[in-house]
Amino acid sequence: MSTAVIVFAKAPVPGLAKTRLAPALGAAGAAALAERMLHHTLAQAVAADVGPVELCAAPDAMHPVLRAAAAEHGAALTEQGDGDLGMRMHRALARSLTRHGRALLIGTDAPSLHAAALQAASLALKDHDAVFVPTLDGGYALVGQRRADRRWFAGMTWSHAQVMTETRHRLRRAGVSWAELATVADIDEPADLVHLPAGWLDGLGLNPLTAPCSLGCGERR
Repeated sequence: MSTAVIVFAKAPVPGLAKTRLAPALGAAGAAALAERMLHHTLAQAVAADVGPVELCAAPDAMHPVLRAAAAEHGAALTEQGDGDLGMRMHRALARSLTRHGRALLIGTDAPSLHAAALQAASLALKDHDAVFVPTLDGGYALVGQRRADRRWFAGMTWSHAQVMTETRHRLRRAGVSWAELATVADIDEPADLVHLPAGWLDGLGLNPLTAPCSLGCGERR
């Protein structure tokens, strides 16, 4: 039974992508890092080899960087459509689950979410209704389902430290069995940049004399 892997991503446009990183990287640097994370995530999704990979994009899947990334990695390219994050996630998962027995949905913000974790998540869905990879900031980097259920997402307040806690409450109330894999770091704020793999900031045009110390620059001179 195949497991679809859906990658949620924004077009890496300065001022649109990874805007909370702009104070550290600048708008162009933040967008360049977003593009780097996009390609890394797609490569890991393909390497996991658990099923077809879909790049589900916002706000416009026709952006040339998104089209090129999907073509390079052999991913289908779709649009997230309207609605809040929960509505868009549910719609994408439900669509995939009409064609595949299991579906995983991930963002591009967790570089440590490697192919092995995707394989483990796919395997967990053999014995559980759902699977999650929590993040250090209280959210999650991966959600997987074998049956679409909008109750996990509807009316949720996103981007705060209790998202995973609230999700657990909802799952318990629904009588859903779920697995949680090892927690990973999201790269959302300047302080999160310390969790990037070595060398990932190379080539982004940062000035080491003015880069904030959240990048590990040490004492300024």
